[in-house]
Amino acid sequence: MIGRLNHVAIAVSNMEDGLKVYRDALGGQASEKIPQPEHGVSTVFIELPNTKVELLEPLGENSPIASFLERNAAGGIHHLCYEVSDIRAARDKLIGEGYRILGDGEPKIGAHGKPVLFLHPKDFLGTLTELEEI
Repeated sequence: MIGRLNHVAIAVSNMEDGLKVYRDALGGQASEKIPQPEHGVSTVFIELPNTKVELLEPLGENSPIASFLERNAAGGIHHLCYEVSDIRAARDKLIGEGYRILGDGEPKIGAHGKPVLFLHPKDFLGTLTELEEI
């Protein structure tokens, strides 16, 4: 079902601090910072030869990563994103096997402009998992 690793998302409390590490120290090619108000974050993608690192910064007081950053003040890995060819078929298979989809179960448009779903971390070895349709 899952395809390649699309990105590893890292929550940061300050985007400039994240860019100092991934762009300046490690030499990664960074995208522009894009506000994603529908998701409560701003994103920057660091392009790698085989995948991407997504830096997530809270956007607004009700950001879904605010509680993560309260527990992890230095930031850290927030989720992994895998590509799937048919997100609804993947969802239906997982639900049929007893796995939980976060939210209302309907795909939302993610930062790449493609449908995404998040899977409950308690069902996936403690890891918040995103599926993105390619």
